[in-house]
Amino acid sequence: MNDPLLNVVLLHPQIPNNTGNVGRTVAVTGCRLHIIHPIAFDMSEKARRRAGLDYWHLVDCREHASWQAYLDTEQPKRVWLYTTGSTQPHWKADFQRGDHLLFGSETAGAPPEVHEWITRTQGADHRLALPMRQHPDCRSLNLATAVACGVYEGVRQVMVRGGMDSLPEVGNP
Repeated sequence: MNDPLLNVVLLHPQIPNNTGNVGRTVAVTGCRLHIIHPIAFDMSEKARRRAGLDYWHLVDCREHASWQAYLDTEQPKRVWLYTTGSTQPHWKADFQRGDHLLFGSETAGAPPEVHEWITRTQGADHRLALPMRQHPDCRSLNLATAVACGVYEGVRQVMVRGGMDSLPEVGNP
């Protein structure tokens, strides 16, 4: 496949329907999906069919056995962590083609060592938030919703910089 517009990284996803919705988002935007194990569900073809993941054949998906395996294999140059532990709005990020947008698990987010890695290797400004009002019952957005917000801000920035009015057709750079 061609180089992706962006890379979406799911760290230890737990809900198959969220991962399916993320798959649909990456398929329609020309992004690549990275799934970092352990995960809380079966990714076999039979399980994907049962979950109704009808776009999965269009998803450029790479699975990684661990966070370290992902780092070793992909060697990402630019990683942006979406987290409720940041106050920097994601539209202040300077997204570039090929960037990795990292999302933690639905219940625990990203572990401290991932936050530390981001801060140490990328800078504290690579920890991003989707602004939300403060209320005890409003902890976070659904994972698939957060990914869609992040991807479309990244797509918008990449398209503006590249002077693109639309996403390229499948198979075209």
